[in-house]
Amino acid sequence: MDAASLPLRDIHLPEPVSWWPLAPGWWVVLGLIVILGLLLLWVRYLRQYQFIAKLARGQLQLLRSDSALSNGDKIRALSILMRRVSISAFPRVDSASLTGVEWLQFLDSSLTERAFSEGPGRALLDGPYKPSGDIDLAPVFKVCEKWIGSLPKKKIRISHRSSVTYRNFD
Repeated sequence: MDAASLPLRDIHLPEPVSWWPLAPGWWVVLGLIVILGLLLLWVRYLRQYQFIAKLARGQLQLLRSDSALSNGDKIRALSILMRRVSISAFPRVDSASLTGVEWLQFLDSSLTERAFSEGPGRALLDGPYKPSGDIDLAPVFKVCEKWIGSLPKKKIRISHRSSVTYRNFD
């Protein structure tokens, strides 16, 4: 027999391994990376609001215990603190431009009762213009502390169209 007439073929190598489609183990790794990334973003988001509330409570306690300030100065500082906390916890367009009764209604929107527009929190509106001795600060601080404790865990968009509408955050 002649070797050239035999029906043999030369050795051939298999196709090179392609990177696509991925092996099942790589899909699991990619899924875990995505889940871990989302979990880290969620934890960071929640810690931001815990930090805001903790910092605000600390500032509130410092303001409450500061004996160098008069009652009028404390009310002014408390109003500034509430505005800063509001801008930090809510979208700036929803709370930064509010004044007067609309501001108090915005603060009431995260509480179950109307403690700012109809209760002791109204001192934030007219307290800076009253004589210092006419203001009882204990209930005002209590209402502000309750509001800081009720800060939402996430930012919620509040609609501002022709009139201001408020939503309860419960």
